[in-house]
Amino acid sequence: MPTIYYIRHGQTEWNALGRFQGSKDIPLNDLGREQAAHAGVVLKDLLARHGRTHRDVAFVASPLGRARHTMELVRSQLALPPTDYALDDRLREIGYGDWEGFTLPEQQADHPELFAARLTAKWTLAAPGGETYVEVQERVRAWAADLTGDTVAVAHGGTCRALMVALGLDTPDGVSELPIQQGAVYVFSPDGVETFS
Repeated sequence: MPTIYYIRHGQTEWNALGRFQGSKDIPLNDLGREQAAHAGVVLKDLLARHGRTHRDVAFVASPLGRARHTMELVRSQLALPPTDYALDDRLREIGYGDWEGFTLPEQQADHPELFAARLTAKWTLAAPGGETYVEVQERVRAWAADLTGDTVAVAHGGTCRALMVALGLDTPDGVSELPIQQGAVYVFSPDGVETFS
């Protein structure tokens, strides 16, 4: 298994407000830009500690703007051309369908039965018009299977959780409510997942 240096995009205003983003293209806020630059510093240190340079890893991001902007700020910390990286749609965030733009309390008030069901079946139950985590797990499993070497990936919290399950490093119950840090680097390796911030 190649090593994956996984970075969640920096904060957006919708993150700060607790709104479901999913496929919506919400830009980074000021804190998000700081977090992205910090993740670049952490990554630079990790690559040096692992005896690697930028030439030893591929760079790929989700096509959503918040992930692309984060990748460009990360690459700037490595003194690399900001836009010289690949995009892979399989890394996009879980689609929340009709819930995008709303907060959890709003969904709980508007759809109490669905909200209650999702609390006990988060991995298998989709928001109306959205995806299940099972579907996301399958697309990130396919993405990881295609990797040919160590990779820096910038994507989302949902895809990070799904990747943990897809690689057999955790269970749906173990990651369903796991917070995924912004400004950190998650290192996926045959030994498990480590977080560096």
